Amino acid sequence: MQKQNAAKHDKPFALARERLGPLPLVNHFIDRIGLHQLFDRFVPTRDARVRLPYAQGLGIFVRSIIVEREPVYRHQELVDEFSPRLFGINARQADHLVDDQLGRCLDQLFAADRAALLSAIVVAAVKEFNVATDELHNDSTSVKFTGQYALATGRSLHGRRAPCITYGLSKDHRPDLKQLLFILTVSADGGIPVQFRCADGNASDSTSHIESWEALREVVGHSNFLYVADSKLCAQDNLQHVDGQGGRLVTVMPRTRSEDAHFRKRCQDSEPSWELVWDRPNPRRKYGPRDRWFVCKDPLPSQEGWPVIWVKSTLLAAKQRRKRAERIQRAADELADLDRRLQGPRARKRSQLELAKDVTELLDRLHVATYLRVEVWTEEVHSYRQVTRGRPGKNTRYRRKTKTRLRLRWEVDQVQVDYDDATAGMYPLLTNDRALSPRKVLEAHKGQPKIEKRFNQLKGVHEVAPVFLKNEGRIEAFFFLNFVALLVQALIERELRLGMAREGLVELPLYPEERLCCRPTILQVLRLFSLPMREELWTLDRRFVQAFPPQLTELQEQVLTLLDVPRDAYR
Repeated sequence: MQKQNAAKHDKPFALARERLGPLPLVNHFIDRIGLHQLFDRFVPTRDARVRLPYAQGLGIFVRSIIVEREPVYRHQELVDEFSPRLFGINARQADHLVDDQLGRCLDQLFAADRAALLSAIVVAAVKEFNVATDELHNDSTSVKFTGQYALATGRSLHGRRAPCITYGLSKDHRPDLKQLLFILTVSADGGIPVQFRCADGNASDSTSHIESWEALREVVGHSNFLYVADSKLCAQDNLQHVDGQGGRLVTVMPRTRSEDAHFRKRCQDSEPSWELVWDRPNPRRKYGPRDRWFVCKDPLPSQEGWPVIWVKSTLLAAKQRRKRAERIQRAADELADLDRRLQGPRARKRSQLELAKDVTELLDRLHVATYLRVEVWTEEVHSYRQVTRGRPGKNTRYRRKTKTRLRLRWEVDQVQVDYDDATAGMYPLLTNDRALSPRKVLEAHKGQPKIEKRFNQLKGVHEVAPVFLKNEGRIEAFFFLNFVALLVQALIERELRLGMAREGLVELPLYPEERLCCRPTILQVLRLFSLPMREELWTLDRRFVQAFPPQLTELQEQVLTLLDVPRDAYR
């Protein structure tokens, strides 16, 4: 709590100010979940010498991630900036808050039964806020690390295996940095996070689905939910496990499956019977072509005997055709540049085999090997020189010198271009639920972007990277707390949008300059409540006189009403 004198030193009063920010609102949702009680139950403090109970320390982490993410060593400054009570601690604990205490809280969380704790938190949130769990979406993202992390090789810490921080397929496009995988599952109802796992940096997504699905079955309480994921789910082990346990799934069928090639071949002779699902205005260009989505059921089932639903998008088809033409033109330009260098006076000597290898790498890099036919050929270049010295005349003899050099010529395989153009914008979806209509399958698949919004919050709002920790056990515990913070934020967003629908509100002026927002996110809510402060009047001998609660704006009070947060939260 920061003290500021209201007048000169000879006046008998002092004015104390403490920042509230969005913490009263956040605490309302944390209390509804019963987060502190769950932390205290699964991460108990049994040592009387511990000054900061572990549950309170973990609560500080969750609140700081949501409000203002800071390194561990700056949490004392963060708590002092706000009211310590809003972080769940008293003034004495705030004065002695050090990074070692918070670090030990992370150690205890890593050693605890985090799977059971996660299930208890999610079950409490789903029950309290009536979140539907009949459709769940799974995906993963990578979190990059700067540093060596030489000891983070999957060693044992506190009796548990810690994650391996290593190189892998970087979804941040930073293959030069080590990473960990953040695997997340959200509900279709509001994109509420319901399951989280931290995996090694080089782990494959295709190997994580069985464990994720089993954890979800334990949280939901049954196996009849619809599990939606990307093409990594379409592996025989994953499909057989989910289907064998009575689960339902929707996934994208990869291009490597034979069913994909057979359907595209049939499309060359006859147009499928498409059913129009959506006909919407262009989402990016005001006068652009309309966004139309079609579905049709493949008359032939998959090799598993399941329905295959084909999807076609007009905007996706136009994008694929444009990208293909750009790649072909780029490849032609690079081939022409390479051919010019071969004709130069100082062309690097290379064998025909080396040149063919370079051409193959070029075509593979631009993904146009099936569209361009390139030939390496040999050209003879003749030069003439006088045999004898002197002015040339009609009897002058010349010696011919012949050199050979490699050249390139290429042409576009228009037949292959037309073949792929006929099926542009199409992709197949696989499901084992025969009761789902093609339209429902597409609607389930198009819910995948909800999880991308959570990843955007994780990396943008939470700023999970760079990670200011070196111990990989504490890092995994820190990721767990980021999941809890995502859960709280998602619940706030969902309740606000449900409140708007309940009151018949289409928009709220939450953007800067009071611009209207039709789908408010947690970022706008945090910005709206970033400034509220509470003031107290004290005598100089530390006697309390009067408290002045923050003066909330009309918009702030409206948002609190929509969220069912009592106004007393800010008093």
